Amino acid sequence: MSYSPEHALQTRARIIESARRLFNRHGFEQVTIDQIMAAGGLTRGAFYHHFRSKDELYAASVASFVTCNPFAIKTSGAARNLHDPRGLARMLVELYLSDEALDNIDMHCPLYALPSDVARAGLEPQQAYTDLIRGMGHIYQAALKGVRDARRRAETMVALCVGGMVLARTTNDPVLRKSLRASARHQALALLKVE
Repeated sequence: MSYSPEHALQTRARIIESARRLFNRHGFEQVTIDQIMAAGGLTRGAFYHHFRSKDELYAASVASFVTCNPFAIKTSGAARNLHDPRGLARMLVELYLSDEALDNIDMHCPLYALPSDVARAGLEPQQAYTDLIRGMGHIYQAALKGVRDARRRAETMVALCVGGMVLARTTNDPVLRKSLRASARHQALALLKVE
């Protein structure tokens, strides 16, 4: 039985979404292809119609965060923010370091959910991860257009946001969890100020 191209795209998207959620919760090594396919309501046989390997799926799931993350969803309906790079950057910092982002494990950004997994992964997942880092940096750098050290500031903002969330995810102290993110938010927003 052959399926339409649209059906194939929808199935691939279901596999990627299922994988992204499971990888976020359990990491690359702990998740099997069978678990991914079962969570997506599909059989293992369908996997190989869409992906050559688990590594390829891992890269696709990391890359998928560009379109399914809370920031992308929020900005898709807010065209006015797209013309204000500084406002967009502020919104990203605020949302990235928010309670909402920390509490929703299924929507965790791979930059803070999967760093050690990606460091051990193959080239495809590392490239997808690198693209996410650069994409976030571009948003911040666009907000700093004309500032002499814009790239350095943008990279520092990425490090503050990701690092703040990595540390917040690893502590069981709720006060420290909030304080770490508040400190990262304060410093990241301070970098957006142009003297």
